[in-house]
Amino acid sequence: MTHSTAALVGATGGAGTTRLAVELGATLARDGREVAILDAAFDTEGLARHVSGRIDPDLTKLLTGEESHPDDRPLSDGLREHPATADLAGRLELCPARAPFERMARTKTADAAQRFETLLAEADAEYDHVLVDTPPVAANQAVAAVTTAEQVAVVAPASERGVDAVQRTRGRVADVGASVDAVVANRAEPEHPLRSADAAVPESEVTSVEGVPASVGANDDPEAGFAPAVAHAAEAVFDAELGLEFEDPGLLDFDPEELLPDALS
Repeated sequence: MTHSTAALVGATGGAGTTRLAVELGATLARDGREVAILDAAFDTEGLARHVSGRIDPDLTKLLTGEESHPDDRPLSDGLREHPATADLAGRLELCPARAPFERMARTKTADAAQRFETLLAEADAEYDHVLVDTPPVAANQAVAAVTTAEQVAVVAPASERGVDAVQRTRGRVADVGASVDAVVANRAEPEHPLRSADAAVPESEVTSVEGVPASVGANDDPEAGFAPAVAHAAEAVFDAELGLEFEDPGLLDFDPEELLPDALS
C-alpha cells in the first residue's frame, strides 16, 4: 500500500536529511507525482536554500500567525515551487522556514505543533506525497511530525555513529507513541556498517546545478548509482513502486546493488 505522508527524521544533526528530502521529492515528481516538502527543521532553515525569491510568509508565520493575519492562513500561502519543477513530469513545492529568533521560539509551542498537524493534513489532501524535513526528535514540531505522518523514516549517516544514532532515534520515536517504518543510510560506501537499513544512498558524484537536484534532469548521471539509489529510497520511504528506468551500469562503473543492506541482498 502506497503511503502519502512521511516524516524524514534525522538520526543526528548533519545527517543530510534536508538534501535527501529534496532529492526524494524531485525523484517522485520525475515519476509524475505531486509532491510537497514541509520544513520542521526550523533551526537550520535548510529548505529555504532550495527556493528562490522572497520567502514570505514562511512556515513559521503559518504556525504562529501575526496581527494582520490570524493563524488560519492556508498552507498554499507558504508553498514555493522548486526551480526544477518545469523540467519534471509532476510537481514539487516546498514550504520552508525562515524567521527571526523570536518567532522561531514561538513555533516550538504545543499550540504551534497542533497547527503543524493541521497543515500536514492540508498537504495530504492536496498532494500525492508529502515529506516533512524533521530534525532529531527533541522538540514539539518533530513530535508532531512523527506522530501525524503515516510513515516515519530515519536518515542516518552510514557509519558506526549512525548505527548508534538509529537505535537512539527508535527509542525516542517509541517514547512519543510512534514507530520507525524505514531507515535510510545516507552517504553510504559499499561496505557501510548500517546493514539493517532499508535503503542506502551514496555520496553523489554529481552536484546540484542551478537548483536542479543531482538525481534528476540533465544533471543526472544514472551510471553513478546515485539516482537509482534515491529512487529505491523513495520506494522504501513511501512503500511505493516507481516507474522510472535507469541505464544499466557499465562493467567499470559503480554498481548500486553493492549498497543494498543485508536484508535486501
